[in-house]
Amino acid sequence: MKVIITEHARKRLRDFRQDKITTADIITAANSIPGRIPTATRFRGFFAKSGRMFDIVAKDIEVGRLVITIIGK
Repeated sequence: MKVIITEHARKRLRDFRQDKITTADIITAANSIPGRIPTATRFRGFFAKSGRMFDIVAKDIEVGRLVITIIGK
């Protein structure tokens, strides 16, 4: 499935709270969610390769899975 990361989510990756979370970590997390996501939903408990925990808010659209934002822990 194609994963689309919004500009808002990319901007949040530069914040201190999301430090050491990469685009590859987000794509892996989004692809690991099974099933279809009809509305924007928060998924908790993903780990970046650096060990940092994060949540993502995602939704399925016609062209793939849209990652709306990232919340670092």
